[in-house]
Amino acid sequence: MRWQRGRRSDNVVDARGRTGRRVGGGLSLGGVALVVIVSLMMGQDPLQILGQIAGQATQSQVGSSGGVPAANDQQRDFVRAILGDTEDTWRELFQRAGQQYRDPQLVLFSGGVNSACGFASSAVGPFYCPGDQRVYLDMTFFREMEQRFAAAGDFAQAYVIAHEVGHHVQTLLGVSARVHAARQRGERVEGDGGLLVRQELQADCLAGVWAHHAQRRHDWLEPGDLEEALNAASAIGDDRLQQRTQGQVVPDAFTHGTSEQRVRWFSTGFETGQPGRCDTFKAARL
Repeated sequence: MRWQRGRRSDNVVDARGRTGRRVGGGLSLGGVALVVIVSLMMGQDPLQILGQIAGQATQSQVGSSGGVPAANDQQRDFVRAILGDTEDTWRELFQRAGQQYRDPQLVLFSGGVNSACGFASSAVGPFYCPGDQRVYLDMTFFREMEQRFAAAGDFAQAYVIAHEVGHHVQTLLGVSARVHAARQRGERVEGDGGLLVRQELQADCLAGVWAHHAQRRHDWLEPGDLEEALNAASAIGDDRLQQRTQGQVVPDAFTHGTSEQRVRWFSTGFETGQPGRCDTFKAARL
């Protein structure tokens, strides 16, 4: 993958080596409760306020910690290039739809990190937090992809980043809020065909949409690159992961979709380049 052709994003926060503990100590449960109460009294969204607090804490720690990332850090440069190109893609697509795209930040961390969604260790893998609209990534996940799941390659890594950015797109479009509201109402969202699976498959499709437009702009895919992304999507399907870890497949516990579904929805986005083709919530067949 000729990723060096991509524009570098300025929205990458490199906090590796400085986020193994809770950023800024985090809010206590009592502090969270107080923020919620005060926010409601003021007619404001508690999640937005908590997200702002978490963001300020993260920025504070990054700014006050020693250690400046190396200028020739190729891993960071790669992430900046991929994130920058997702920004270019979604800004254009949102503009075509008469909307404005808000760039997410991407936080590189090592060991563990605190976000508006709580503290997470590297074991959870890359994730997106709607509360602060940030993608969180420990680069060691890519080594795990290669060693444990035989999913190697730079385009496979780009797919992972684009998938998490897909969740940001869902947040801006209100999809994430609707899934969260269903959970709050007590609806079951897990399981084969459930809302969580549909949400994840849509993020796969949106990652494919990005890849379609990125390839049109840069012609940066080399032989084998597309297969890398499809292999990564297949390797982290619920059925394959369950078979590997539990020795059996339990569809009622699905949260991300099967390997076949993930490959198919990413391919749909890549082949069409149309976000409208990614409505997994209305699809009769996932």
